[in-house]
Amino acid sequence: MAKLRRGTHTAYSETASLRLRAAWLYYNQGLTQKEVAEQLGISRTTVIRLLDEAMRRSEVQIWINEAIDDCVELAIKLERAYGLDEAIVVPTPPNSSADAQAKCVGLALGQFLTEAIPDNYTIGVGWGRTMTASLSSFRPPRRDNCKVVSLLGGIVAVQQTNPIDYTWRLASQLGAECYMFLAPLLVDSIETKRNLIEKCGLEAIYRLAENLDLAIVSCGDIGPHSTSLSEGFISKQELDQLIDAGCVCDTMFNFLDADGNSIDHSINSRVMSVDLDTLKKAKHIVLSSGGAHRAMAIRATIRRIGCNTLITDESAAVALLGLAQAKAA
Repeated sequence: MAKLRRGTHTAYSETASLRLRAAWLYYNQGLTQKEVAEQLGISRTTVIRLLDEAMRRSEVQIWINEAIDDCVELAIKLERAYGLDEAIVVPTPPNSSADAQAKCVGLALGQFLTEAIPDNYTIGVGWGRTMTASLSSFRPPRRDNCKVVSLLGGIVAVQQTNPIDYTWRLASQLGAECYMFLAPLLVDSIETKRNLIEKCGLEAIYRLAENLDLAIVSCGDIGPHSTSLSEGFISKQELDQLIDAGCVCDTMFNFLDADGNSIDHSINSRVMSVDLDTLKKAKHIVLSSGGAHRAMAIRATIRRIGCNTLITDESAAVALLGLAQAKAA
């Protein structure tokens, strides 16, 4: 997978993560601007601009004072443990409810995407509360010749986590062409799925998905508070069946075990979504999800599709590092 590189990609060099690393080194570690530039591999002029931007956004007050050094340390450890290009770790909110965690991680995702998307990109998007939350901080300049592609079907009753709604809003803010996956999230049979793809115009979605520049996805855990159950996408009986089969993860309504393998259940064959093996061909994959309870789901998703940029919170980062250490022991 290709990497959005600092220095060679102007937008990515100004991500929130790089800005916060510069502020942390300068204000907390006492490095000079020249030393910060050398450590981060950027120019001193860029360091000055990043520090000014951090002050303007009040990030020095909010992030540095709230143990950003711990977040940066966790991010570096995650990058090493999971082979990531970049990890962005945000503080876990005092109210550690699923909604609060989704909002916290989503805000970081929105800031990252604001600065990381260039012209001429084809962008595939998944769904979830975290991704919906990213829209509140997504303030990109309008880009030329971009396409936003929904990677899975929608639901009849519009809810906060409707994947089609998220695709449309993201594309509108970016000024991009929007390709909607106009099909139900779940159908009754493989035959119905095949007919919708081959006879109802969905081939264009699948063709675009074969050559994504950027894929943005989230993942959920499997349990009593999972999004799939709480939003009514699956029944309690189906949830129990998935758990009994070893399921730990819901990634784009594809249900995976701890190793990232698809669970042997009919839901996986009836979901209207781009196949995960196609998704992992994307040049750059952004995975955003938070909460310690989702650590196994995050790891399973990384094992299945890979990940370039992981955006998560402290509690999930600690749990993910624990999983990595347990495997190494």
